[in-house]
Amino acid sequence: HEANKGRLVPVNIYCRRASNTGMSVFILGIDHVETSAQLCDYLIDAVTDDDVVHAVNSLTDDDQTSSTDIRDGEQALSVVRSRLSIYTTVETHQFVSDSSPSEDLRAHAASVDADEFVIGVRGPTPTATVAFGSTTEQLLTEVKRPVRAVPV
Repeated sequence: HEANKGRLVPVNIYCRRASNTGMSVFILGIDHVETSAQLCDYLIDAVTDDDVVHAVNSLTDDDQTSSTDIRDGEQALSVVRSRLSIYTTVETHQFVSDSSPSEDLRAHAASVDADEFVIGVRGPTPTATVAFGSTTEQLLTEVKRPVRAVPV
């Protein structure tokens, strides 16, 4: 493509498992429409029709969470449902609770006996003091399941 001439363009290669290797249960931590789209792009060739994807949007039930936040979370979940449901089973869940997002993700993973987490990771901003957000850090350090960290 002419626009990419002379630039390095990332290439992703996916290996599709044979469907007779068993079912995998994925937990997707979803916070934005853009994150949803990028996680779907990552998973589209990795899931089989035997797998189950649980997309989870977690919001804190406090004065900071608005009806707009809830609507935005519902839209982010809708992206996963519309993009992945033709390839595999998709369930969407929105939690508005006193729990942190990592607590909601861990609890839901335990309830469905998930095999692994898939989360979007943003790089640090120029003013950031940590490399990952708190939810990512908590999942990476506290869970006993594999975590796929997808750059978004």
